[in-house]
Amino acid sequence: MRFNSRHNNNQPMTGERDMSRIPGFAYGLVCYAMFLAVFLYLVAFINDVPGVKTVSSGTVGPMGPALAVDLALIALFGIQHSVMARAGFKRWFTAFVPTSVERSSYVLATNIVLILTYHYWQPLAGQIWKIDDPTLATALYALGGLGWLMVLISTFLTHHFDLFGLRQVWLNLLRRSYTPIAFREQYFYRWIRHPMMTGLFIAFWATPDMTASHLLFSLGMTIYVFIGVHFEERGLREELGQPYRDYAARTGRFLPFA
Repeated sequence: MRFNSRHNNNQPMTGERDMSRIPGFAYGLVCYAMFLAVFLYLVAFINDVPGVKTVSSGTVGPMGPALAVDLALIALFGIQHSVMARAGFKRWFTAFVPTSVERSSYVLATNIVLILTYHYWQPLAGQIWKIDDPTLATALYALGGLGWLMVLISTFLTHHFDLFGLRQVWLNLLRRSYTPIAFREQYFYRWIRHPMMTGLFIAFWATPDMTASHLLFSLGMTIYVFIGVHFEERGLREELGQPYRDYAARTGRFLPFA
């Protein structure tokens, strides 16, 4: 079965001015390279890698202001992701920028919001759990690593370079019109509809050292994912109709058959 996924919701591109093609491609490359660095830092940020600013590092200050800053950062991420994904925003935005760079701009905005989160995140006092047994701790780190790997693999199953805007700027560079990627049920997608989100859940929660700061970040992002996926699936049902309803009926949202 095939249907066009809303993950790839750029409109087909007609020819854009030649003078925009090369700068647009360079812009897409920069946004993508920036994403790779930001994504790798997210892994370090969540796992409290020594030597860098992480979710639990830094001087603990008063609870109230720290909590307010952290919740505002999570809300900023959710607002940016939700607003820029809406068709109305895309129509407004592409009145000012070439359609070919719309997805790259979404990626750039996500990068900026995550960088702000890394920089301004405030640590909270408190330890939720800490597992000292080396075997169990290693197993949890390995499980978290599998979660990150699941996220990465899932991006390629949906077309990695389209998801992060490179395909759009590449096609424009070649003067080819954009066509949406047809969704195919393969591997994870045969059983669950949002394996990228499942991988993030695993990566966020599988840790032997759960601090209050880590808990707040994981909980906030998890709540956002549930909210975001709810609206995404509602849009997919409206946009794709019965094929998507049939697919949803035989798959789980984040877990097989659940």
